[in-house]
Amino acid sequence: MAGRTLFDKIWDLHVVDELGDGMQLMFVDRHLIHELSGHRGQLEIARRGLKMRNPELAVGSMDHVVSTAPGSRGGNAPWADKIIETFRAEGKKSGMKIYDIGQDGQGIVHVVGPELGFTLPGTLLVCGDSHTCTHGALGSLAWGIGTTELVHVLATQTIVQQKPKKMRVDFRGAPARGVVAKDLILALIGKIGTAGGMGYAVEYADEAIRGLSAEGRMTVCNLSIELGAKVGMIAPDQTTYDYLKGRRHAPAGAHWEQALAHWKTLPSDADAKFDTEHAIDCASLAPQITWGTSPEDVIGVDGRIPDHKPDALAYMGLAAGKPIAGTKVDRVFIGSCTNSRLPDLRAAAEVVKGRKAAKHVQAWVVPGSWRIKQDAEAEGLHEVFRAAGFEWREAGCSMCVAANGDYVAPLERCVSTSNRNFVGRQGPRARTHLASPAMAAAAAIAGEIVDVRGF
Repeated sequence: MAGRTLFDKIWDLHVVDELGDGMQLMFVDRHLIHELSGHRGQLEIARRGLKMRNPELAVGSMDHVVSTAPGSRGGNAPWADKIIETFRAEGKKSGMKIYDIGQDGQGIVHVVGPELGFTLPGTLLVCGDSHTCTHGALGSLAWGIGTTELVHVLATQTIVQQKPKKMRVDFRGAPARGVVAKDLILALIGKIGTAGGMGYAVEYADEAIRGLSAEGRMTVCNLSIELGAKVGMIAPDQTTYDYLKGRRHAPAGAHWEQALAHWKTLPSDADAKFDTEHAIDCASLAPQITWGTSPEDVIGVDGRIPDHKPDALAYMGLAAGKPIAGTKVDRVFIGSCTNSRLPDLRAAAEVVKGRKAAKHVQAWVVPGSWRIKQDAEAEGLHEVFRAAGFEWREAGCSMCVAANGDYVAPLERCVSTSNRNFVGRQGPRARTHLASPAMAAAAAIAGEIVDVRGF
C-alpha cells in the first residue's frame, strides 16, 4: 500500500459522504468566527429560521472592525459598533462562546485559535477569512470560507469540498543570518508565483521548517493563500505538542495522552507521493522585501528593483534598476495575523532597543491578541517601543486591512509585517512593502528600507 500524506490522512477521516462529480461532504471539527463575516452568517441563519447546529464547536472573537487606538473598547464608527453588537447578541442567542473586547482570548482569530489551544492537529477547521490556512502550522486541515459556506457550517457543521492535489515544499538547510520565517515564505512566493499553489494543498517540510518555532510556522502557513493555495500544512512534532500542552481548549489528562497518540500517526509517510514538489535553498537567501503590488513581487533587500511590471512600479513610485535599500518610508506597521505574536514583537524590540525611530516615520505596534499584549507588557516590550517613538496599540487586525480606521494615507510608503501589498489594501493609493518584524523595525529606525543585518 502506497504511503499517505499528512493531508490525505486528515482529509479522509472527515469525509461524511460522496456527493458525485468529485465533491465530498466533510465534517467540520472547529469553526472560528470573527465579527465582520460572522455577523452576516448569524443574521442569515436567523432570517431562514435556522439554528446554529454545534455552538460548542465554535469560538468567536472581535478583530476586523475593532479600533486599536490605545484604550479603545469598540469600533471606530457607528457602523462598526453595530456589527460588534450584532455579533454579541446573535452569539448569545446561539450559545457560542465569544471572547469579547478586552477579554483574555480576544484578538485576531488566526492568533487566538492556536493561542487558546482551539486549533489542534488532525482537526478540520474553517473560518470566514482567507488566512485560515495559518492553522495548518499545527497540523490542522484548515481553510477560509465565504459567507454561503459559513452559513452552511453554522446550520449543519459540514462543508462541501472537492479534494485538491498535493504539493510538498522542502526548505533545505539552515537559514542564513537575518533570515526568518517571513523571508522563507516570501521567497517561495517569489519563486513560483501567486498562482503556483492554485488547486493544491501544500505541505511545508525539511530542516528550516523543523527549526522554526510554532509561531514561525504560523507565519509560513499564513501566506499559503498568497501562494494561491487554500491549505498550507506542517506535520505536528514535539514543537507542536510543547506549544499546545496546557492551553485552555487543548485536551488534558488522559485525553491529552489519547490525542497525542493519534497526532503522532499524522505525519506523511516516508514513501508518500505528491503531485508537485519544490525546494528552497535557505542558506542562499537574504532578508526579503516586496517592491510591487503582489506578494510575488519580492527580492532580497540587497537586490535591485526589477523592470518587468511597469504598472506596479508606477503605483509604488519606484524606478527599475535602483537598489531597494535606501527607499524612504513614511509608515511602519508591525502586526496582523502574519506577524503579531510574542516572538515577532520580541524580534522587533531587539532591533529598536536603545534607538529612536526616524522623525518622519510613524510606527505602530499592534499585538495580535489581548494575551500577547499583556505578556509583552510583562516583559517591558511596550516600553522599549514607546521609548523608540513607536505607538503601542490594542489588539486587532488594524492597518493590515484598513477596515477599522487604521490606514496608510495616499502615496505614503509603509513597511508592513502583514500579508498583502495589493493596490489599496492598506488604504487608497497606499504603498506597501511586506517584510519581517525585524526588517520593519529597522526601516522605522533608519527612515528607509534597510538591510536588518546591518543592525
